[in-house]
Amino acid sequence: MAASFLITLREGLEASLILAILLTYLKKTNRWADARYVWNGTAAAIGVCLVAGIAIFLVLDGMKGKLEYAVEGFIALFAMAVLTHMIFWMRAHARSLGQELRDRVDRSASSALAIIAFAAVAREGLETVLFLLSAKTETASGSQVVVGGILGLVLSVVLGVAVYRSGNRLNLKTFFNVTAVLLLLFAAGLAGKAVHELRELIGWEDGWLVQPMWTIESGIWSSGTFYDFMRGLFGWHSSPENIRVITYFAYLVPVVALYLRGASSPAAGTKAKEKSRESAQVA
Repeated sequence: MAASFLITLREGLEASLILAILLTYLKKTNRWADARYVWNGTAAAIGVCLVAGIAIFLVLDGMKGKLEYAVEGFIALFAMAVLTHMIFWMRAHARSLGQELRDRVDRSASSALAIIAFAAVAREGLETVLFLLSAKTETASGSQVVVGGILGLVLSVVLGVAVYRSGNRLNLKTFFNVTAVLLLLFAAGLAGKAVHELRELIGWEDGWLVQPMWTIESGIWSSGTFYDFMRGLFGWHSSPENIRVITYFAYLVPVVALYLRGASSPAAGTKAKEKSRESAQVA
């Protein structure tokens, strides 16, 4: 539930921010009549994502044996890669996203706004479908994934409306940095799960790497609501193989370090540019 809540909150807020930027710009440029194209594109994207999500779920539901190991393993691996790319892409484009969208609006005919909105919302929606499929394999209950996902979407819409009403002046940098690190923890869990599922697919059952690093048989760390929360969001397991734990940290440590280093570099770069300008002015 926690993982699906975080996923839909993050993805839903990104889509809401894009829509808020588009609608705010249309209002400021006296083109509010064109807002209907934005809503039409948004509605079409939501419909496509719902149909795609239901279709994929029905196709994958009920799989057993080697096919189940293969599909769950590759879905986890693909979701980890897409999630990582999405986080770093958002960090790189967050500052210029508003201007890019406004430039597109200026260059587009009114009807093309539907395509812009459709592409933006569909991208986030299809990513959400993929991540929720991975979240379902990591939690005890599919219904918890649905409930968490709905709560995340509702909150993302509320935040999106707040951004729109504030004129897009809210500072969301801290929010995106915190959720990025949490989602990278989730992605690390997906990396470990992918190795686990693919190991079972090839029947690798012998050796130190497949032995459990620890085994917890009772208490909140082995079963129950808290266990489901930790497993779904952070990839925790009461009896993980050595290779699963090694994979988890082999992904997590360098990727989080790279993200945090990159998150601080723009500010340093801005200060360096300001200093160079001051030096040029003095000269």
